[in-house]
Amino acid sequence: MDVFVILLSAQHREGWIYYALMATAGALLGGYVTYRLARRGGKEGLEKEIGKKRAEKVYRRFEKRGFATVLVSSMLPPPFPMVPVLMAAGVLQYSRKKFLTALGTGRAIRFLALAFLGHVYGTVIIGWLTRYYKPFLYVLIALAVLGALAVVLYFKWYKPKHQAANQNTSQRRKAA
Repeated sequence: MDVFVILLSAQHREGWIYYALMATAGALLGGYVTYRLARRGGKEGLEKEIGKKRAEKVYRRFEKRGFATVLVSSMLPPPFPMVPVLMAAGVLQYSRKKFLTALGTGRAIRFLALAFLGHVYGTVIIGWLTRYYKPFLYVLIALAVLGALAVVLYFKWYKPKHQAANQNTSQRRKAA
């Protein structure tokens, strides 16, 4: 989404605010769907999705500062996992109004900043991309292949091995 906001704002410079607002609306819609699904799924669903340890960490953050947690996580760049925060808000029955306000504000700040950068530095960005598009494309393809390989290795090797070790540990505890 970030790349599209920047590129659209760079190519159609007069509509940069429009692109930021549309990206915000899309993020709000997607975030709300995740929130509602998690609200129905309960704590078990979140703990199954992200693990009990990470879920407990998110729960503690929400108990102290729920609004700030959603706001700050919605402004952070893509490597930050946003879905656990959205799911935790639903699981913990966080206020819908506060949730949508925090998510909308954070995403609006983020997308307006990106659209503004695309508006101001658009010609430089487009020029750089056209000059180096082949190496950029090759790097993206290599990253996609490495990511796919990592996912396959995780689901075929690491996850089953980790689950078997956890089951053995829990069986030993029950026996003791």
